[in-house]
Amino acid sequence: MNYLISNENVQIPALLYGTAWKKEETATLVEAALKAGFRGIDTACQPRHYNEKGVGDGIAQAIQSGLLTREELFLETKFTPKEGQDENSVPYNPNDTLFQQVLHSFQVSQKNLQTDYIDSLVLHSPLFPFKSLMSVWSAMESLYENKEVKQLGISNCYDLQTIEKLYTNAKVKPAVVQNRFYKDTNYDQKIRAWCNEKGILYLGFWTLTANPHILGSETLFHIARKYQKTPAQLFYRYLTQRQIIPLIGTTSVKHMQEDLSIFEFKLNQEELLRIDALL
Repeated sequence: MNYLISNENVQIPALLYGTAWKKEETATLVEAALKAGFRGIDTACQPRHYNEKGVGDGIAQAIQSGLLTREELFLETKFTPKEGQDENSVPYNPNDTLFQQVLHSFQVSQKNLQTDYIDSLVLHSPLFPFKSLMSVWSAMESLYENKEVKQLGISNCYDLQTIEKLYTNAKVKPAVVQNRFYKDTNYDQKIRAWCNEKGILYLGFWTLTANPHILGSETLFHIARKYQKTPAQLFYRYLTQRQIIPLIGTTSVKHMQEDLSIFEFKLNQEELLRIDALL
């Protein structure tokens, strides 16, 4: 596994295993991903789309078997505002203040994940007005200051001005931005350029699902054939060489192993530019 270092000096694997929509298979798949070689897990305290307890159970099983230690794992979870929750399964009191909602959600995550600390706590989506966003961020900062969280980040934020305003007003600057990597936002080119300037790492999800036109392109097909890799492997390798950390949500152990093998080869500059042209 290759790693990148965040602006909080946190070591982040170049590939993360994403746990959304795994339901009752979550624990089994998380353990399988760790056995395959993944060392970064992304989840959220959002029962609507994630089985966070299942994530914790899968990690616990892997640790108990001697596969890895907690310190070897990068573990990321999220605070999801009530607008993103199923009203019948909100994991905190939605009538509390935003500050208290964050603290309660974090306590639930600690219990679910069976850990004293989280490597990366991400705001699942921005809140409006901006004052609300800063109330949530302030609560997240308190967890950072208590050393319960090593770094903070924001997800599903496609407006650069919002991210810039957050960066300016935050005491603890965001270390990661996690967005859907797709054509509708022009692949976040301006956001990614800004993140590079500030030393913020960019995490991309739906990298395969949202890009069938790239995976099915002649360009990817010919380069993949040269390296004897699948188009998916080739695209993941391209992303990692462009300093984008993809979230991989496969339920196939074979695909897990294939995805982790991408560091066995490296694309040259001409090939990178040819794939750039597809975005």
